[in-house]
This record gives sequence, structure tokens and C-alpha cells, in this order.
Amino acid sequence: MNTFKQICKAFEEMDAVSYSVVLAEKAKDILPALHAITGDAVSGVGAFATFIMGAIAADGRLAEEEYAICEPALKLFFGDEVDYETCRKTVLQLSAATRELKKCVDDMVDILGELSDELKSDIILVCLMICAVDGKVSAKEKRWIKQLIRE
Repeated sequence: MNTFKQICKAFEEMDAVSYSVVLAEKAKDILPALHAITGDAVSGVGAFATFIMGAIAADGRLAEEEYAICEPALKLFFGDEVDYETCRKTVLQLSAATRELKKCVDDMVDILGELSDELKSDIILVCLMICAVDGKVSAKEKRWIKQLIRE
């Protein structure tokens, strides 16, 4: 089994508490680094939010587990009025807008190209964890992650 499949499998089997701990630890490193690169906190948070929403929307659906694990960050980024149903509809709209989604991925890959290898790996790891939180990294999600890696 290749390394990518092994990593996917490990994240698919991870418990919710471990997800939360790892995501919180990674966010502590990622947000300040994105802030330093973009020059301001709002742009840094916006860039991180783009990666999170991309990971959530990668398979075209929003699992309740994905929402639950990302809810604190989503509320931080988008406000308290964000709920599961609003996010689910947004994911469906993103999935229907193929050209916009492709541009979003291209923009994300451009951002990754400006980062250190360690920070790039951390962001991709967070995205993969979000994809795996429902217990399965789908083929669509794997393709999306591989697009981020290809940079």
C-alpha cells in the first residue's frame, strides 16, 4: 500500500478527540504563518478558511461529522449564524459551480507555492483530516488533495 493510501486510512480511523487536538495544534502554526505571508490577519484567516471550505466541499457533500469538527472554526471565520444547513447548501452550490471551484483550487495551489514545505504539508494535512473525518476519504476528495500536492 502506498504512503498516501496509508495516510488516508490512518485519518479515516482517527477518533474525534484526536482530530480536534491535531487541528487545533496545526491552526496555531498555520494562522500566524499565513498572516506573515499575506501581511494581515484578515487575509491569513481568509486563506485558511478557503482551504477548510475547499476540503469540506471536495466531495460535493457536507457530512455532519465534517461540519461538527469544523464548526468552531467556521463560526470564527463566518460568524455565529453559520449552521449545518447553511454550510450544506453552500457546499452544494460550490459543487454545482465547477468553473469557480476549479479557480478556487488553482488559487489555493498558488498560495501553497508561496509557503515553506512544512507549512504546505501542515495545510494539506488539515485538509486531508477534514476530508477523512466522516470515516472515508472519497475518490473525489483524494483527487482534490492530490491537486494541492501537485504544486
